[in-house]
This record gives sequence, C-alpha cells and structure tokens, in this order.
Amino acid sequence: MGTMDDADARTRLAVGQAEEEGTASARTKAELEVADTGILTTLMGPRGEQFRQLTKGLGVEAGVRGNVVQIVGPQAEVEAARRFLSDLVAMLASGTELTPNDLARAVAAVREHPGATLREIFEDVVVIPARKKPIAAKSIAQKRYLQAIRAHDLTFGIGPAGTGKTYLAMAMAVQALLERRIKRIILARPAVEAGEKLGFLPGDLAEKVNPYLRPLYDALYDMMDTEKASGLVSRGLIEVAPLAFMRGRTLNDSFVILDEAQNTTSDQMKMFLTRLGYSSKAVVTGDVTQVDLPQGHRSGLAEARELLGGIEGIAFCHFTEVDVVRHPLVQRIIVAYDRRDQERKVEKGKE
Repeated sequence: MGTMDDADARTRLAVGQAEEEGTASARTKAELEVADTGILTTLMGPRGEQFRQLTKGLGVEAGVRGNVVQIVGPQAEVEAARRFLSDLVAMLASGTELTPNDLARAVAAVREHPGATLREIFEDVVVIPARKKPIAAKSIAQKRYLQAIRAHDLTFGIGPAGTGKTYLAMAMAVQALLERRIKRIILARPAVEAGEKLGFLPGDLAEKVNPYLRPLYDALYDMMDTEKASGLVSRGLIEVAPLAFMRGRTLNDSFVILDEAQNTTSDQMKMFLTRLGYSSKAVVTGDVTQVDLPQGHRSGLAEARELLGGIEGIAFCHFTEVDVVRHPLVQRIIVAYDRRDQERKVEKGKE
C-alpha cells in the first residue's frame, strides 16, 4: 500500500454545493479525492459492501468515480459523512486497522454524537507490555470511561452486557500492575445465580464459587500469556474472589474491580466501597436492568447511583446498546428486550 503526501494531508477535498431541481430543500454535493488507490480499495471493502453500509449508516448517497468519492444528501449529513470518511482515510493511511464491526459502531457513535470525530473514538488505547496490540476504545462512551478511570479513585460503569465495562477495567488494572503503579489486582463478583438453580456444587469453597468467577479469568487470560497470568494469581498479585471474601479487609495499593454489581445488596455494596484503602482505585461495573437478586431485595448498584452521584472523586459512566462490542445482532436483541420492558411498565401503570 502506498503512502499519501503530507502536503495533501493524505486527502484533497473538493466541496461543491448545488440545489437539485425539483426538490423542496437544498441538497449538498461533496467530493473527497483519495490519492492512494490501495486505501480507496480498503475503504470500499469486498465488492464495495463496506462502503455501501457506511454511507447508508451516515444517511447519504455516495459513489466513486476514479479516485473521487462523491457524496450527495442533506447538508448536515453530507458534511458529517465527508468528515467521517476523511478521518477514516487518514487513519487507514497511518496503518490503523479497523474491522467492519468497528466501523459500524463508529457510525452509530458519530450519529449519536454529531460533533465527534473518528479519531476521538479510537485514539484512546491501553498499552499492556508483552501484548502485541494495544486495547483501544471502540466508542465515545468507552473513551470517556477510560478517561474517568484514570482521573478518579472510584468509577462506576453502568450499562448492558457486551459494552466492554469489565474488559476495559481489567486492561487498566493489568497495565497498572505491570507498570508497578499498584501492588495487586483484586477481582470480585457476588455469587448470585442468574435465573437458574445450580444445585449442590462439590469441592471446597473456592471450587464452589469458581463458576461465578470464570468470566473474570477469561478476561484476564486475554490480557496476557496464560502462564504469566497463572503465576501472578499463584503469587497473590492477582486475586479473583467472591465478594464475600472482601469483608473485614482494607485494600491498599490495589486496583479493585467489582463485576456484576447489580447483584449486590445495599449492605454488600456499602461493605465493598468502604474497603478502599490508600493508593488504590476501584471500578464497579453492572447492568441495573439485569438484577438476579431475590424478589424484594433492591440492587446495591442502583442505590449507589442515587446516593453517590455528585460526590467528588467518584465518576459514573453510562453505556447504551450503541456501545455493545459483541456481534451486531446483540444490539438489536438488547433494543427488543428494552422495548418489551418499557411496554410492561406502561401496561403496569394502566392497572
């Protein structure tokens, strides 16, 4: 793949406007010339499908003639699309690799935050020594979440599953440990059954609760070599434990993550939050719409959101289905269930 001349800022834009005959409102035409044919090919994707999906998501009509991308549509959408595609060309020219799913999420992000640029979404990364690729934010919400964790001693990440809340917190914790800014990582989860009875589990206490902690181990082993991670766990530098093990402890020089916090009771949440010691950070993650507590028990996460909002040193970051980084179908599934829940609330209000 060739490189683009810095003097041309990798792209040369020619923007013209013309009101189309027979239309009630002005439509804008913008042209984006991409001098590097290799980058243009990458932008288009196989059989041009990626380009079609991008422009459809951006709400414009577009085509390619030679090395020139032609964009037509309402003025605001055309300008946003031109800026998005220009940013994308520049990022591709710098060697950034973006998957079709990354781009789909980026389109959703800029539609939700019209002033955002593509670089603003993807520029924040967590670099972990010995890991080949840095871990990058994939949405505006993820970027703000990383910034909040850096700037605050206590951060709450609240939103649907699959939005990267726990994974990004884990990445920040591993980075801090390997850079020796903290002495240990503590990963905790409440051991609450998610809708089904698991029955009697054999083994000692650690073996009984291990199934609840498996997702935390999975994220950890994705951050670093399995052998290295296991060594850190065996030496006590990384501890994965049920929330009940936190009682009575004071956690100094630590990075503490409480996952699935919507399943904590009020007392458990208070107990956890008061464990934080000197030179420590805590991140609390959960989805207040997916509470598995017995009926009549209020979620400690929902209560903490009400009680602690506005306190200096505490940040609350909220995610939506737009920020889901799993299969694109997951976003639509979440929206469908949210719609059902809203309909149930309306029906209940009529009773």
